[in-house]
Amino acid sequence: MTTATRKTYGATALVALALLFIGVTILITFVLRGARLDLTESKLYSLAPGTERIVSSLAEPVNLYFFFSQDESKQSPQLRAYAQRVRELLEEMSQHSKGKLRLSVVDPKPFSEDEDRATEFGLTPVPLTQGGEPVYFGLAGTNSTDGRETIGLFQPDKEEFLEYDVASLVYRLSKAKRAVVGLISGLPVDAQFDQMSGQMNPGWASIAQLREVLDVRTLQADGNEIPAEVGVLMVVHPKDFNPQVQYAIDQFVLRGGKLISFIDPQSENDNAGAQMGMPPMGGRSSTLGPLLDAWGVQFDPNQIVGDRELGLTVSLRQGQPPSQHIAIIGFNRASMNPKDVTVSTLDTINVMTAGALSKKEGATIEFEPLIQTSTNAGLLPAAKLMFMQNSDALLDDFKATGERYTIAARIHGKLKSAFPNGKPGAEGAAGAHLTESKEDANIIIVADTDILADPLWVRTQNVFGQRFAVAWANNGDFLGNSVDNLAGSSDLISVRGRQSFFRPFTKVDQLRRQAGDQLRSQEKELDKELKETEQKLAALEGGRSGAQSSLSLSPEQEAELERFQHERVKIRKELRETRRSLDQEIEDLGWWLKLLNVAAVPFLLALGAIFLEITRRRRLRAGRAAAHTG
Repeated sequence: MTTATRKTYGATALVALALLFIGVTILITFVLRGARLDLTESKLYSLAPGTERIVSSLAEPVNLYFFFSQDESKQSPQLRAYAQRVRELLEEMSQHSKGKLRLSVVDPKPFSEDEDRATEFGLTPVPLTQGGEPVYFGLAGTNSTDGRETIGLFQPDKEEFLEYDVASLVYRLSKAKRAVVGLISGLPVDAQFDQMSGQMNPGWASIAQLREVLDVRTLQADGNEIPAEVGVLMVVHPKDFNPQVQYAIDQFVLRGGKLISFIDPQSENDNAGAQMGMPPMGGRSSTLGPLLDAWGVQFDPNQIVGDRELGLTVSLRQGQPPSQHIAIIGFNRASMNPKDVTVSTLDTINVMTAGALSKKEGATIEFEPLIQTSTNAGLLPAAKLMFMQNSDALLDDFKATGERYTIAARIHGKLKSAFPNGKPGAEGAAGAHLTESKEDANIIIVADTDILADPLWVRTQNVFGQRFAVAWANNGDFLGNSVDNLAGSSDLISVRGRQSFFRPFTKVDQLRRQAGDQLRSQEKELDKELKETEQKLAALEGGRSGAQSSLSLSPEQEAELERFQHERVKIRKELRETRRSLDQEIEDLGWWLKLLNVAAVPFLLALGAIFLEITRRRRLRAGRAAAHTG
């Protein structure tokens, strides 16, 4: 074979390999579109079990129309990348739906029929930049009964809740009738006009989110019987409920109705009748009164839970430096009951001045804690927090009991009526009256109402000129999971409960907390030294004669001041050393983490590859030896 021929064959082979590579790449792009290998610890990029059940159990077709402006979004690579993420999720859901979920991807060009269709669905384009072309980035869905649901704008900041938003839309389209939830609230949870400010106060995001999925009907606390169509009753802050209202709740539960109630030793959102600088008349506590006693549950409205380990760092007033507030608690995964679907997959739930629940001695009910404190917790008198100016005051004389206090609990079992003689005011009257439940009751009680309020779990952001509530904790998920579970629908629970993409540095937090304890102790020592010196100076001043009274200081005073100045410098130096040692520990921790990521992990992978190669070669040798022997 000549040299020219070999060169020709070589060039041909290279061209063939290049064409083969391009062809295989194109084939993989189309055949394996949307395929992913999810190696994250919590499978954050895989469909949740609830999503798979929702889309695979669709009885009737559901049409989805994904609107995204391709050309108008070229100036925003981040938005285009997120749009690809949304499209892949929709395609994966469609693949699991057995043909029932029909996806159409639409690029609504300006002045086109597709743009008219997007407008008809109620989607509104948003400009990415001032004076730029508006962009459509939303989803519309229809079902066989002319039902319509839309997501007006996919927010990149809400990627953590993307799957829930889409699954919730499909779920609503798949259900012809929503579960009915009755809401009795002593707090302004819905939007209403504020006469003091002359403006509309927005409702709580947790209640608004619930109304999107379920048929939530506001009921009055008038003592009338709970309507028969209500399957789940939600009672928020039952402050000063009269016996007739309590009786209506009692009979609803005994009939088999499901109840979730939020009570509170001190509701920070209860401002009814409050005056400037004064708490509301009658206090801010609420309880179900005789109902809890009849159900075998203990709750003291005069006690508030404090947690030294889980207390959040906050600033109570503008200009005040942040410090730990042990009565504002951020519960983590370890605080949740891993066996209950309502909380098992949630990451963070925040409460404020919450109470403690416990099982009454001798009660026959099954008391299942859902959310509990750490063992570094204790009880505080509610009166101590009423006029508190500084959260550091809560740490004075605080002693942890080593006990885990229950903030939220589920109650199972047969219940007896709290009103054995019938309706209050009409005892002995003829009529349907239940003295005990026919079936096991299912009740969820939460010893905090502020858990539902926006400041503890959402923040409002301006996204492309529109205001949205972005969640940073799972308070709303907890409410949705609980009501869904009580209503008998748990498909959305695993979707709501997706783990957060945020992972706190728990070791760093622990180091800061330990250093804070040391600093607080040394600051107290400094204050003590200062007070003692001032007392000595006052004594010296009192002992001086009138002739000595002048602006100059006596030798005793000079010596005392000099001693204190040296002591102050010494203690300040110790404070700096403590802070410096804290920073050094955190830097050392970061150095070791970098070493593990940069060196240790590749080293382990290399060892694994070497081990596999050695194993492969041994098998080859063994195979050759066996073949040779044969």
